[in-house]
Amino acid sequence: MDLRHLKYFIAVAEEQNIGRAAARLNISQPPLTRQIQQLEEELGVRLFNRTPRGMELTQTGEVLLHEARNIRSLVEQATERTQRAGQGKLGRLDVAIFGSAILDSIPKLLLAFRRKYPEVNIVLHTMTKSEQIEALRQRRITVGFNRMLAPLPDLSTTLVATEKLLLAINEGHELAAQDTVPLNVLAKFPLVLFPTGQRPNFVDKVLGLCRDMGFVPEISQEVGDAVTGVALVASGFGISLVPESVTSLKIPGVIYRPLRNPPAQAAVDLSCLYRSDDESPILSAFLETVREFREEHAKRASAG
Repeated sequence: MDLRHLKYFIAVAEEQNIGRAAARLNISQPPLTRQIQQLEEELGVRLFNRTPRGMELTQTGEVLLHEARNIRSLVEQATERTQRAGQGKLGRLDVAIFGSAILDSIPKLLLAFRRKYPEVNIVLHTMTKSEQIEALRQRRITVGFNRMLAPLPDLSTTLVATEKLLLAINEGHELAAQDTVPLNVLAKFPLVLFPTGQRPNFVDKVLGLCRDMGFVPEISQEVGDAVTGVALVASGFGISLVPESVTSLKIPGVIYRPLRNPPAQAAVDLSCLYRSDDESPILSAFLETVREFREEHAKRASAG
């Protein structure tokens, strides 16, 4: 018994007439009659009673009709799910996250993707930059998110957003009274830097800005993440340059101030990283969402 037999059987059972069933199936009556006879012979049962009024289902035929409709429904579902998977609308997306962007941009981007593709299962993994690169090469994740990514021959990047830098200050600090703070003031106060780990990273960004301003900063502490860094600012360890997404952290005792007349390089990128040879529909759909998110983010930044 194959799917064609079931299709023909359902048509005859529902129409209760060979002629009408043949017209519905767009075939002639003789081959349809033969198919029904073959199905009965294969199963060794009588499915229809032939009467002057047409084709009446036997009790056995009623059982097969119920099962055949279930099978047809499963086949239609399998077809639809396969097509949706081929369009990137169904499946699993393994995403590696790390850094301050998890406080703002990444959740918003993932939510936008989930709203477009609710049947894609998003699985999050916390990984450092080096761990993300290794996991991508081992095909354990589909995409990673990080900043200041050096070019790699087998991996590609797509820009998600560019964030301006702000200064995190203890509310009791002398700079707290200023609405904006000049960048060169960092020369006068100890800095809390983050993250430690594989270079280049955001630490190098901050040190490069200081070098361009003509000074080497006093480093109070280097820590592994933005949350720890801002917590140390709250405790009075120093001040800290942070990406704009970090301002989502509302830690008591910490305020954020924009830089006064900041140079163009006083900004940091957030990019997603993926295998260059990955042609999966889910990745294509995700990258399209990234591009849409980037455009919206740029519009909001210019409007602000």
